[in-house]
Amino acid sequence: MSLLKIKQLTKNYSGEVTVEVLKGIDLTIEKGEMVAIMGPSGSGKTTLLNCIATLDQPTTGEILLDNENPQLYEKNRLADFRRHKLGFVFQHYNLLAPLTVIENIVLPLTLDGEKPDVMLKKADELLEELGIAALRDKRTYQLSGGEMQRVAICRALIHQPTLILADEPTGNLDSKSADTVMRLLSQLNFERQITTLMVTHDAYSASFCNRVIFIKDGKFYNEIYLGKSREEFYQKILTVLSHLGGRSHAFFQADY
Repeated sequence: MSLLKIKQLTKNYSGEVTVEVLKGIDLTIEKGEMVAIMGPSGSGKTTLLNCIATLDQPTTGEILLDNENPQLYEKNRLADFRRHKLGFVFQHYNLLAPLTVIENIVLPLTLDGEKPDVMLKKADELLEELGIAALRDKRTYQLSGGEMQRVAICRALIHQPTLILADEPTGNLDSKSADTVMRLLSQLNFERQITTLMVTHDAYSASFCNRVIFIKDGKFYNEIYLGKSREEFYQKILTVLSHLGGRSHAFFQADY
């Protein structure tokens, strides 16, 4: 069943010269899929993600999530849609330094006026599920990059969103932490059937997905699917990136 449908999406930025960033993108994401978007710098990956996230307004075209078109919503309804339907995982974590881990995680629920005991129960259950209950009362400066990203994932899940959007989720992490984060996202996708769309430069991270979509110069370029072997999938990703001129981590850990 299709969860996300994008039809002839374009995005232009006006200035002294109009820049066409997205040029008629068509894309369908099925419910429960885990999909990576890859392409060279400047290809339009982040712009595409921002349009899906309702953080940027398309110039033309249509984005439907669960048959809803949030482009038509007024400001308050759009904010509600974004908060309840979407979960965000950013490269720089976007955690609030003055708050503890548990306070960061429940923050989205406080905006809804949820009762404190209900918020804490939901957050504690997620912390336990993600294996980071020991971090509950720590502050962000006490955490490693990998721990901060797992907290960010926990916060993204607190509303049980329809779609997780991840922008370079391993971009600031060392290889071991990146592996931990991608295994967690993959596990959540498998066990909870959480639809996940991720922008990444990293072929190893992309190899955890079911499908990789490549864009170049704002247009669809190619797509490949995971088969029986993740290692073969990784090699196929590298092959396409070599034609695109993308970069990737030059290793593959076979202990999956």
